[in-house]
Amino acid sequence: MSDSDDARAGEPAVDGSVTGESADALLPDGGDAAAANGGDAAAADGGEAIAFPAGDAVVTGGAGFLGSHLTERLLADGADVTVLDDLRAGRREWIPHAATLVEVDLADPDALDELTEAIPDGADVYHLAADKYVDNDSPLAQYATNTQMTRQVLEAAEAAAVERFVFTSSSTVYGEAPRPTPEDFAPLEPISAYGAGKLADEGLLSSRAHAGSLDVWTFRFANVVGPRLRGAVVPDFIEKLREDPSELEILGDGRQEKSYLTVDDCLDGMAHAIARSDDPVNTFNLGTRTTTSVDRIASIVAEELGVDPEYSYTGGRRGWKGDVPKMCLSIEKLSALGWEPSASSDEAIRQATRELLAEL
Repeated sequence: MSDSDDARAGEPAVDGSVTGESADALLPDGGDAAAANGGDAAAADGGEAIAFPAGDAVVTGGAGFLGSHLTERLLADGADVTVLDDLRAGRREWIPHAATLVEVDLADPDALDELTEAIPDGADVYHLAADKYVDNDSPLAQYATNTQMTRQVLEAAEAAAVERFVFTSSSTVYGEAPRPTPEDFAPLEPISAYGAGKLADEGLLSSRAHAGSLDVWTFRFANVVGPRLRGAVVPDFIEKLREDPSELEILGDGRQEKSYLTVDDCLDGMAHAIARSDDPVNTFNLGTRTTTSVDRIASIVAEELGVDPEYSYTGGRRGWKGDVPKMCLSIEKLSALGWEPSASSDEAIRQATRELLAEL
């Protein structure tokens, strides 16, 4: 399995949302206008770059989009990285040569001993692996697979005396919630088996952390975009418009509005939270204060390709079953620790479009 990128071919990944502008009206007390327009992560922290911890690190799903970028960042920050991935969704060539690959099915009950042997004693574990598609044709099987993976990785981590366990969750745990949605919003009512599985995993990790087994950092992502992204709205639109520049089919009504975050901002936010928090359970939203509609994404991709297509729509407010049409995550908790995204949602989409045009 590859890393946890909430995505579906033809539409945005399920995480994140609300309007293409700064969304000031959604910020508590009017929000901070400068921060709402993007902010600067380094400036917010006094210009200091925050590094991930050095030492041994294990990345599940490290052959996928986000996992491969995380692996590169960990190596650059001085960690010795082991990647656990079955390569069914990830790509071997995306794994840096300096990392060690253990090819293993994390959900296989017979693989527990192999998992335990692969995790160095006291290593930091970054658990990104998941079956990520929200509209999976077998939702109960997807739920079982994803929760089984987390249970087994956790069991192996405890056997290796791991003290720091980082889990990539999803905004889908909130379901259709008021926006911007803070980490302490309740009740959590996911509308997809994917989101339900993430919520179950969060509960299991919380129980072990409060039992004194290890400390947990849980990140609820908006939509992360950048190089190597596949099976999501930007690469899908690029491929469709290259095939037929005159027309673009859009799932739903085009008015879905979600937040998009660059992969670099995502990693910076993760490193910042890990460095600045130390509770048994540390849960953070990661996104931007701005959002981008599907119609706006289509316009940006068309502009970058230099085409002017006619749009057609499949109809309905959801792009697919389990789609949360509008979501915007509150990032005030992490902002209070000094982090801000460097790019707005629209800027993240345009940057990712240019990066993907160069590699697809």
